[in-house]
Amino acid sequence: MGTEKFSAVMGVLVEQIVHLITENYAYDEMSASNEFYGSKVYALLEQEETKLWHFSPLTLYNLFDEEKKTGGFELPEEA
Repeated sequence: MGTEKFSAVMGVLVEQIVHLITENYAYDEMSASNEFYGSKVYALLEQEETKLWHFSPLTLYNLFDEEKKTGGFELPEEA
């Protein structure tokens, strides 16, 4: 995938994930963004070759939630 297309996909995904974080953690948008950008999930997501961007925003949110609650996460089988 080209850099421009990947950036567009990331923008849409991150926006949707941050929205889910604000709904489920009662964070404001800035706090939710900071939490997500500081996560291991985001670190893997921003690396195109990991193909995490194939997952739905809800799946990625659930990985973030698992990381937040346990300090880690397991990628789904189809990763």
